[in-house]
Amino acid sequence: MSSTERTDVLVVGSGFGGAIAAYHLAAGGASVTVLERGPWLEGADFEQDYKLGSSYTRAFDFVVGDGMSVLGGNCVGGGSVVYFAAMPRAPRFVFDRQGSIGRRMWPAAISRDTLDPWYDRVAEAMPVTRQDWNDVTYAGGLWAAACHHAGRTANPLPVAIDGDKCVNCNWMMAGCRFDAKRSLLFNYLPAALAHGAEIRPLHEVQYLSRTDDGGFRAHYTLIDAEDYRVHGESGTIDAKLVVLAAGAGATPVILQRSEAALGAMPRAVGRYFSGNGERLNTAVLDEAKVAEVLGLTRPDGTAYEANHIGRGPTAASWDRLDGSLPEFSRYSLEQLYFPPGLGTILAQTAGADGPVWFGPEKRKMLERWRSWLTIFTMSEDDNEGVFGPPPATGNAHRISQQMLGRGSLRYVPTENTLRGWASSDAEVKEILEKDGLATVLPWTNDVVGAYTVHPLASCRIGDDPATSALDDRHELRGHPGIFVTDGSAVPGALTVNPAMTIAALAERAVPGIVRAARERGVEVDYGAPAPDGSTAGRRGVLPVVSAR
Repeated sequence: MSSTERTDVLVVGSGFGGAIAAYHLAAGGASVTVLERGPWLEGADFEQDYKLGSSYTRAFDFVVGDGMSVLGGNCVGGGSVVYFAAMPRAPRFVFDRQGSIGRRMWPAAISRDTLDPWYDRVAEAMPVTRQDWNDVTYAGGLWAAACHHAGRTANPLPVAIDGDKCVNCNWMMAGCRFDAKRSLLFNYLPAALAHGAEIRPLHEVQYLSRTDDGGFRAHYTLIDAEDYRVHGESGTIDAKLVVLAAGAGATPVILQRSEAALGAMPRAVGRYFSGNGERLNTAVLDEAKVAEVLGLTRPDGTAYEANHIGRGPTAASWDRLDGSLPEFSRYSLEQLYFPPGLGTILAQTAGADGPVWFGPEKRKMLERWRSWLTIFTMSEDDNEGVFGPPPATGNAHRISQQMLGRGSLRYVPTENTLRGWASSDAEVKEILEKDGLATVLPWTNDVVGAYTVHPLASCRIGDDPATSALDDRHELRGHPGIFVTDGSAVPGALTVNPAMTIAALAERAVPGIVRAARERGVEVDYGAPAPDGSTAGRRGVLPVVSAR
């Protein structure tokens, strides 16, 4: 492709950060083009299997780093297509976290109070509802019962799920064939399209450069729909303003690769990565004890034997989300499904001399897979991840036809992070091993490194230029006209699922992006309703916007 196209605003990525910006800017009158690295998949494309080449591998990006592996979405709609739709708001204490820098990580302008109106906008747009106990799965109900037995509490999670459409097929992580999961495919993205935005799948942005008129040029490559290692034609598109939302594992890599053309990047680009303090434990339940200790029964005579194919989390324990506790000792514990392929490999066996995740004992353990319960910790880590030099293309060196790559992220957990993990591990054991209910087994973090499905903070917002890549309006320091609105902008671990906070921050960033676009000659306004036309959330934020 030789000719360069033009658009008012270029959005890179179509997850929460990209879709929200694209909708509001298109609704305000700007010409908007969205470039998405992954394919465009919809209900009929979501296959209920684990075969290579199915939606399960096409929609994911799994990047192995040094000490940390990252699992994210790779499709139009980004992580919203493959997430479990859990949408809690971050606890109030999160916004006062200091981490290891000795001062507040978040910008002074942002607190739980100031972010709540933007949370409300997201809750209206998706929409988000709180599940009740009738919605809770076997796995969630058992976790809640075990928490109660151990003197803890548990709560149903708020989710973006249409309960009337959900058929409990248990294939939620591979997309939703029944359109029950309220991904971005059903709200912000179709609304952006309705207002004239263009979404181009299988377009991977490699780097940005400047144009003679002060705008930006995105250099992209077309990706083969079946083999992501194969690159087709390359092209360029010029824009007056760029919104980067490629995800916390890709946005910093694009900016690193752009440095040769754009000039020096802020030091914090590609630093302070957070895995949201995530940790996993697998409990192998004693079915007889489940009946005896918890008093649970089912019509077929079994007490538990959950279906582990893929229903999202329904219950969490938030007892440790207490702002009076010291930092790095606060976390949530969430009942979670994890895919058999990875989950069965990485769960350790009991009674072994050292970590064991294969061999005869593991085979015996696998025979009882229906009695497994996975507990997911989201804690406070120390933002210890650092990206090394970027690969020649993309965010990773592609190893397989789809999904798998090797990245440059290096993650060495500090004592703060390790102490939080150990504390949460101990609590999971205390809850689930009480009165012989289960045997709790950690995953192999100490052998193969940590893993996260919620990468954050690799280009974070803040007030201190030394420790933040973006100002509190999400604009890249030293590079006016480039904004970042994905999970990489979140300053640190949230102790809960981060989708709601990423979306709220993106909503909050839009008025500033609109003002910057106007300054660059784009005729665009701010004030669109929710994608379905609802206006309550808009009324809630307009006073905030006018005061800024």
